[in-house]
Formats: sequence, C-alpha cells, structure tokens
Amino acid sequence: MTTPHPPIGIAVVGAGYWGPNLVRNAQATPGLQLHYLCDIDENRARSVIGRYSTVATTPSLDDVLADPRVDAVAIATPAATHFAVASAALEAGKHVLVEKPLAPTYEEGRKLVETADRMDRVLMLDHTYCYTSAVRYIRDSIANGELGDLQYLDSVRINLGLVQPDVDVLYDLAPHDLSIFDAILPDDVVPVAISAHGSDPVGAGHACVGHLTIKLSNGALAHVHVNWLSPTKIRTMIVGGSNRMIVWDDLNPTQRLSVHDRGVDTADGGPESRARTIVSYRTGDTVAPALANTEALRSVMLEFTDAINEKRPPLTDGRSGLRVLAMLEAAAHSLAKDGEFVPVAEMSHHRPARAGRPTTEPARRGPGEVTT
Repeated sequence: MTTPHPPIGIAVVGAGYWGPNLVRNAQATPGLQLHYLCDIDENRARSVIGRYSTVATTPSLDDVLADPRVDAVAIATPAATHFAVASAALEAGKHVLVEKPLAPTYEEGRKLVETADRMDRVLMLDHTYCYTSAVRYIRDSIANGELGDLQYLDSVRINLGLVQPDVDVLYDLAPHDLSIFDAILPDDVVPVAISAHGSDPVGAGHACVGHLTIKLSNGALAHVHVNWLSPTKIRTMIVGGSNRMIVWDDLNPTQRLSVHDRGVDTADGGPESRARTIVSYRTGDTVAPALANTEALRSVMLEFTDAINEKRPPLTDGRSGLRVLAMLEAAAHSLAKDGEFVPVAEMSHHRPARAGRPTTEPARRGPGEVTT
C-alpha cells in the first residue's frame, strides 16, 4: 500500500494578471496547501484572497521564504523579476514553478537550472499550453508516426492586446508557440537557426508585430506570427506531416482539432522526363478527435505536485525553459540584424528523450481549457 504524501506547502508570488489563476488552482489541487499570496501591493493580494480566507498575504518575499511550512513557490511576477525571485526561492530550498519566460536572458536561465540541480529542487515552467489536451494529442500523433515525416509548423497568435512596456511582442507572445514546438517536436528534431522580423508602427519603442522563421534540423521550417495590433483574435497552428495534417484552432470550442488525411505525393516522371516531378494531391477524410475537457493550469499544478513527490523532472522543466530562451535570444539577435538567420544555442544538449515525458491525461477534470 502506497503511503500518501503529506501536503506540499506552497506560496504564490504575484497577484496581478496570472497570479489569481495560480491561487485558484493551487487551492483546488489535492496535495497542495496554499499558505501565502505575496505581492508588493498587499491590498491587491487581499482582494484576490478574500476577507475570510485562511491564506496569509504579505508584501515580503523574505517572510515567505523563511517560513518552513512553504515547500514550493509559484512565481507570477513581471518577466524582468523572474531571475531574482526564482533564484532567491531556490537558494532558500524551495521548489519553483515560474511563469514564462524562465529569466530575462539565456545566461540567467542557465544559472537557475544550475542552482536547481545543486539544491536538488524542482524547477518547472508554467508553459500552460503544453498541458492542453490539444498539444498532448499533437505530440502523441507525431511520436507514434501517425502524421508521417514532419514537413512544417505554422502558428498564428494575434489579437488587439496589451502593448507591454518592458518586452516586445516576441518575448510576450512567442514563448507560448516556442514551448509548444519544443513539446511536440520529435526527439531527433531541434531548431538550429532563427530569422526574426518585427515592426513598431505605433511608436511603442519595440516590436509590436513579429514574424519568426525557424530552421529545423530535419530541413523543415516552423513559422510564428505574433501581433498586438490585430483587430481580430486568432490562435491557430497547422502541423504538416507527409501522411496527415492537423489544424488546431484554440478559439473554436466545438472543434479545436481537425486531422486531415490530405497531402501531396510526388513521383519520378520516368526516364524520359527525369527533370520533372509528378505531383498528385491526396484528399481523404477529416476527423475531429474528442478531447478531454481538462483545465490546463490544473494539469500544470498536478504535474508540479507529482514531480516534487516523485523526485523527477516535470514535463516542462527548467531545461525546457532554457531551450525557449535560446530561441528567444536568437530571435532578438536576428531582429537586430534585419532578419539574418542566427544559430540557436545548445539545443541538442538539453533535449530529453520522449520516453521520460509524461503523456497520460490528468485524472481531474476542470471546466475547460485555459487560454492565456
């Protein structure tokens, strides 16, 4: 008989946009016990917690880290503070769940990964989309060969959104798509170089419209379009394979995924026409797979809990965050060089085998997929 694990004491740091979602899911996750909501604006933290909650609020991170009841910290502070807050928590012996991006720079991200290894603590990224049923389905379809050879990835994430004061649209929105790519790519396929283009038509001081083109090690291309200035909200991804293709429309509640048995087949034209390639188009059925109606952030919290209890790396561990940072830094360098392709740092050194990645659907069901 398995002995149940004692509850993991957790504190949420940051009561802004995403912090309340972390609070709600931490309170609803078996195996977690929320002790604190920490924010420099304690009144804001109190408004999130409510008047009758037993969860404490404090503006002091030091008080949170000094409390022996706190085993883990979930960080939802501005991106520029991620390194300082996560580093302090790890050095205090706490497990850490941190919002994207892992840190402002690749070098700082690498230091966080090294600190987590040295302290033997779980460092996990809240790459929420990687825990959606749609991404799980796509990942498994690629891994089991259903799609055939990966030919391209094309992602669009645009809306009339909040123009961030401290980061450009690539650092704000593209981490979602890059973390999804990292989760679904075959084990032997990695990004090798990135070209980035951006524009600032409203004078924000940094790019508000961005396009990324990513060369993959198998010769395929991945593309990401992000935009704060679109009049309509679009979140779609197309995964093209030699056998089948998947279209993911995250804003379609009735049919998020559609699997198309369509493609292009080529054949040699024969000895008399060797310079020609004969192209034929294959059109088969389109299937809409049934997906579990699971709240992704609840799955994030369950994975964080299980990784701590089982003493294993989570699906989106610190190295996955480091791989995303490597792509973001390559994109930033490319943007400064007018779109020149820039190599992606050390991708192959940090990629785990897919056998170590959890693929089971979480046991608990929530009201619906989380979108951010």
